[in-house]
Amino acid sequence: MENESIELIQPVDTIPWYALRLYFARYKVVSEWLDNQQLEYFVPMQYVDIEKDGRVKHVLRPVVSNLVFLKKTSGKKELGKLLSEAPFKMSVITKSRENREWYEIPARQMEEFKTMCNPEVEMRKYLSESEAKMKVGAPVLVKFGPLKGLTGKLVRSNKKYYLLKEVPGLGVMLKVSRWCCVPMEG
Repeated sequence: MENESIELIQPVDTIPWYALRLYFARYKVVSEWLDNQQLEYFVPMQYVDIEKDGRVKHVLRPVVSNLVFLKKTSGKKELGKLLSEAPFKMSVITKSRENREWYEIPARQMEEFKTMCNPEVEMRKYLSESEAKMKVGAPVLVKFGPLKGLTGKLVRSNKKYYLLKEVPGLGVMLKVSRWCCVPMEG
């Protein structure tokens, strides 16, 4: 991540996002359908090495095959109807088992998450939602360096410090110097 700088783009809108759980693992079919519906979505991607015919190819693949983030472009009723008409099964992640209200991801949190998921950035780790929740750390704001402006939880893993950002269904950690972080108030 040397000499790389992550530029945090402030969201021009405040429209929240939803996390969708897919019960269909073919990413291309899902992305084509979402494109045809003219919906704005995000799928965290990473490079993986695939060996084929004795050659190694560097291929961009989804981090989690059954998770897509969708921008809230219409009311819940319209969006629910549209999602129910999809040629594959999916559901919106809810706040909890007891509270069936759809979990809304604030625009700023989603923009930071998307920035941290950039497949070009090195020293990044993805965690399941349960692994991310188990990580102990303090809420911080990065004041200096290439991650300046990002917020998250400062956690330690394998004697290194990481900035952890959690969203429903997934967590992402980027290596950070703890000296660049300041505690967040509140």
